[in-house]
Amino acid sequence: MRYEGIARLGRRTKDLVKRLGPGDVAVVDHADMDRVSAESIVATGCEVVVNAASFISGAYPNVGPLVLARAGVRLVDEAGEEVFERLSDGDRVVVDGGRILLRGAVVATGRRLTPEDVELALEAAKSGMGDRLDEFARNTLEHLDREKGLLTDGAGVPLVATAINGRPVLVVVRGYDYLEDLRTLTSYIRDQRPVLIGVDGGADALMERGFRPDIVIGDMDSVSDEALRSGAEIVVHAYPDGRAPGLDRIEKLGLKAVTWPIAAMSEDLGLLLAYESGADLIVAVGTHNNLIEHLDKGRKGMASTFLIRLKVGPKLVDAKGVSRLYRGGPSPGQLTLLALAGVFAVAVVIIISPGVRSMVELTILKLRAVLGM
Repeated sequence: MRYEGIARLGRRTKDLVKRLGPGDVAVVDHADMDRVSAESIVATGCEVVVNAASFISGAYPNVGPLVLARAGVRLVDEAGEEVFERLSDGDRVVVDGGRILLRGAVVATGRRLTPEDVELALEAAKSGMGDRLDEFARNTLEHLDREKGLLTDGAGVPLVATAINGRPVLVVVRGYDYLEDLRTLTSYIRDQRPVLIGVDGGADALMERGFRPDIVIGDMDSVSDEALRSGAEIVVHAYPDGRAPGLDRIEKLGLKAVTWPIAAMSEDLGLLLAYESGADLIVAVGTHNNLIEHLDKGRKGMASTFLIRLKVGPKLVDAKGVSRLYRGGPSPGQLTLLALAGVFAVAVVIIISPGVRSMVELTILKLRAVLGM
């Protein structure tokens, strides 16, 4: 493998993908890359990813590297911290096997991963699931002890002006299959008019489908200025000690927001806000809804997601379930086509039926006589 391109460096993959494109070499520091991050890289057209960390540490079978490999993206694993120390964003580099060269000199060396290597590593990682589950269980119990008031009483949930009580709510996260699910839910959104909550970049996903979010909630690190200025209410996710880095951005835009200090994931806040505000039904798009997806995120905060999903469970349904069960009424375009088809059918009957044609001609003659034509 030998490839020449422009190095784009970023320790946070979700920020880096905003600057990636065809011809770039992505240089990341992302241990156990998850599926959502991998899919976002594939969507940019980037063909090479150099990882300072390990794509698959063996802790659990994370599928991100497999998504990249099957999409034809070349992978260099464990290139080390020096790749960030010796390269600058915008450098033209050559990736030759596992070597990264700048102006002919080797600046870092990793291991070239083939699709077969990835599959073997994932198979071996399955043996680490037991330890990972133990860790996840401990984190869950710790979170339950720390946030029991929030989970039982809804303490600290901010008041919002948007009317939620008794209405369906759609919570959109830029996560698993969110684009496909939003497409299939278009009729549901138009017919049922749910409250639309965009979690960070989920607000932009709604706007891309032609809908304006009612509420934007999250860290404010992956949502556009356009979405923030859309007129939606803004809830900034803050640390438990009250610090809210995302609030600085809101104030610079001249907007108003409320903060919500809580040890949880931003998507949890969207679900909990809907539940505690009296939502009749909560439809989740792009959220984590099974064990592998919870582990795939690789954060201690995922314990909160597990617990909050248990709390809101009686009102929660995944987007895929709604799209399979809901059958909306005909759209305006479909009604127009139906009307045109009816007119066409009547015209055909008139043309082929002598009796009907004679009756129409007689009616026209009578009208002419009345009008003096």
